[in-house]
Amino acid sequence: MKGKVKYLKAFLIIIIIVFTSYVSFIVYNIWIKGKGSPKTPETLNIGIAEHVKIIVLYDNYPFDERLKTAWGFSCLINVSGTTILFDTGGDPETLLYNMNMLNISVEEIQTIVLSHIHGDHVGGLTSILSLNNHVKVYVPSSFPNSFKNEVRSYGCELVEIKNATVICEGVATTGELGTTIKEQSLLVNTSKGLVIVTGCAHPGLVKIVEKAEQLTNTNVYLLIGGFHLIGASEKEISSIIEQLKDLGVEMVAPCHCSGDLARNMFKEAFGDNYIDVGVGKTIEI
Repeated sequence: MKGKVKYLKAFLIIIIIVFTSYVSFIVYNIWIKGKGSPKTPETLNIGIAEHVKIIVLYDNYPFDERLKTAWGFSCLINVSGTTILFDTGGDPETLLYNMNMLNISVEEIQTIVLSHIHGDHVGGLTSILSLNNHVKVYVPSSFPNSFKNEVRSYGCELVEIKNATVICEGVATTGELGTTIKEQSLLVNTSKGLVIVTGCAHPGLVKIVEKAEQLTNTNVYLLIGGFHLIGASEKEISSIIEQLKDLGVEMVAPCHCSGDLARNMFKEAFGDNYIDVGVGKTIEI
């Protein structure tokens, strides 16, 4: 009798173990399906851009005395025959005036990339579209539907950006980055390395550079645009400079919302690899 009891206990233990293992297996698989399999880092093969020319059309820092300054940012990027307008400044009058003074026709523009929704970066858009609707406009998908519908009303093609996307040979967007203020930056891959053009860098300079290098597996040759460091302390700016250097950033060209303190500190830290930028500045790579 005792032998039968022992046998029964052993049998029950085996049943419990098998049942527990089965339940664990089911729960694990449900969890895995819900979470998704581990993702490999997102990468882009964007090619190499040749004959890159960047012209600052709109900025609050002066450079070309013929041009008007105003709070905001816009630049024209010529890449291997493709003309891209990155951001459109804060008002159409200043943007169009500066373009006219630089002998740049609105009809030349083929692509428009808007970094984020703030008025000092999208203010000149409708004036451009009213003169040239044969363009493709790339906006973060988080833009309000009212804004996107207005852009479509001009008859141009609207592309909503969520993830990193190739725009043309050698050029891509980082995709939406950040939380409260979502923003995309432009990536131009040159023979000298990666050029990153930022609107305001709300997601943070370091995070933008890290994302760009992860996407392209390329070090940054030039970081240009608004650095969003007005009001930042010396300690904060020094930390950012150190991190950017650790990431291999070779040259910097801060403007717009970077702030005088940050511009001076970047100039001291990068020396000859600092580019003084304002409206009308042209950089060729």
